[in-house]
Amino acid sequence: MDRNSTAGTPGVTSSHEVFGAPCWITLMTRDLAAARSFYGAVLGWQFRRARLGDEFRLALFEGTPVAGIGALGPALPVPVAWTPYFAVADVDETAARILERSATVAVGPLRFPVGRGALAADRDGAVFGIWEGQLVSDWQAWRKNAPAWLRLRTRDAFDAAIFYGEVLEWACDRPGCCQVDYREGEVVLHQHGQILARLSSGAVDTAPDPLVRPRWHVHFPVADVEATVEAALRHGGSVLGRGPTAHGEEAVLRDPDGALFTVTSRPSSGTGPSAPWAPA
Repeated sequence: MDRNSTAGTPGVTSSHEVFGAPCWITLMTRDLAAARSFYGAVLGWQFRRARLGDEFRLALFEGTPVAGIGALGPALPVPVAWTPYFAVADVDETAARILERSATVAVGPLRFPVGRGALAADRDGAVFGIWEGQLVSDWQAWRKNAPAWLRLRTRDAFDAAIFYGEVLEWACDRPGCCQVDYREGEVVLHQHGQILARLSSGAVDTAPDPLVRPRWHVHFPVADVEATVEAALRHGGSVLGRGPTAHGEEAVLRDPDGALFTVTSRPSSGTGPSAPWAPA
């Protein structure tokens, strides 16, 4: 597929249009059927085949795309983990910028039926992906409904914002780029009036607790955190931490295959002003 073939196509959103923004989240797992069973029971997701092939599934909640789940193959040496992907205009140029800044490109760039992607780690070890090409169908609805949001726990949020800004072209002079601000002790990434991610300082790369190490945390808003925790425990998951936060009740869970994710209470009246995914 030509890298510009989706740009301007009616009904199709290209990474060129939303460069620098989080555009998707994926889970790579050892047992695709078991993962579908777990997340279907815990988060109420349904699944359908994805355009990336037989070993991938698209997860939906009430008809809205949420995430992708793929089966780990022997030729893809990546950990079982939830990973955010960021839209880029050119995956090769972005990969080169990552390497120039002493970070790591672990896998790729690889070609898929609808684009090209790579898996990387920043200088503190937080894993993320980059994607060039066609985004998931109904992507605009995905961003509007915010079925997931991101927080980077890192050693120094300002240093991380500079790294990602240079790599992903945040706060550049190109029209439509993502912007960054400092608010309430965090670096906030936003675009077109919507908060996309938050970056927080204080992570320790040598910490034995995985929640303290630098990493991108994927948060899923749910109607009832307590009920979600109970469902996770019933279906083989575990709880690493829970409690109230400035944005509501929160619990960090581990699925049966070891992937970490966070569930956060969704405001009953919709996206309220204190919600981390609220309009900027």
